[in-house]
Amino acid sequence: MLNLSDEFQPMKNLIIASTSTVYGKGYLEYLLDEISELFKDSTEVIFVPYARPGGISHDEYTKVASKAFKKIDKKVVGLHTFSNPKEALANAGGVFTGGGNTFVLVTKLYQHDLLVPMREAIFKGLPYLGTSAGSNICGLTMQTTNDMPIMYPPSFKTLGVVPFNINPHYLDPDPDSTHMGETRETRIKEFHTQNASPVIGLREGSWLQVKQSDITLKGALTARIFEHNKEPYEIESGTIIDYF
Repeated sequence: MLNLSDEFQPMKNLIIASTSTVYGKGYLEYLLDEISELFKDSTEVIFVPYARPGGISHDEYTKVASKAFKKIDKKVVGLHTFSNPKEALANAGGVFTGGGNTFVLVTKLYQHDLLVPMREAIFKGLPYLGTSAGSNICGLTMQTTNDMPIMYPPSFKTLGVVPFNINPHYLDPDPDSTHMGETRETRIKEFHTQNASPVIGLREGSWLQVKQSDITLKGALTARIFEHNKEPYEIESGTIIDYF
């Protein structure tokens, strides 16, 4: 990972969202105002389609993203179409990494040697939008994903542009359910038997806004915070997360 000196002041500018689609709305529709502001100085956004939800092709997935970004007059170009993806990231005006399978996404990022260049660009101010798997990779590792391990990445280490892990699509236990399997909270507690990194459970329709060193919970819902050897607790929307 990139080594940052004590004097370095990050210029981070990100939206880290639990999901691309909330109930009753179209793809990215609930975030369009936020996205428009995030990419206000960008005419073209590079889309990272590697997570391939449902096995969709890179071209098909890029078309989905492009349709949404047309609503805010932005052009989308798939990262997979560049002969030199590192150079494309270095020259990008903005990047969006979509959801899908985090194992597939991280494997492809390692194969193309893109994690460090992407991290460097983000710390230099590259506007970045992540949803679901694209949000998972913003954390220290991808070890709190909900996805099946259908590929084996070289490492679980990810971008580390925030000082914790993320669990997108966080679900609370349903007291009326007869399902006897593990809850999300149980799985995150299992994670903390082997790891000490904090975890933020992001519910659907919630996102983290990252501006330089400030990280703020946004959306209508609370988020659930899990810290090693502590009881989980809730934070309200609008909370600045500065205690990790």
